[in-house]
Amino acid sequence: MTGPQAVRVTIGGEEYAVRSELPAEYTRDVAAYVDAALARVKESLSSIPPHKAAILAALAITDELFQARRGDRELAARMQALADEVVPLLPPAKRGGRGGGVPATD
Repeated sequence: MTGPQAVRVTIGGEEYAVRSELPAEYTRDVAAYVDAALARVKESLSSIPPHKAAILAALAITDELFQARRGDRELAARMQALADEVVPLLPPAKRGGRGGGVPATD
């Protein structure tokens, strides 16, 4: 197994060497995403200082993350509700650990 590798990326016009064990292309994609978020902030607020633009970009990315997590939780809950509806319709031997499956032995 190889150790961390340095990948050169550009964010906000600045070049950085990011050390990571992840694939270089992934690291570049993440950096490009951050760069695009930063560019959107700078485009909408052209006179904002760079450090404040970076904070607003971080907030926007974090909002996306939180919304995705919420969506994942809602999807998991809907899938569980559907499973709970379907399980009673299955033959007892196919229900697994939900009231069926392998009969108890004494």
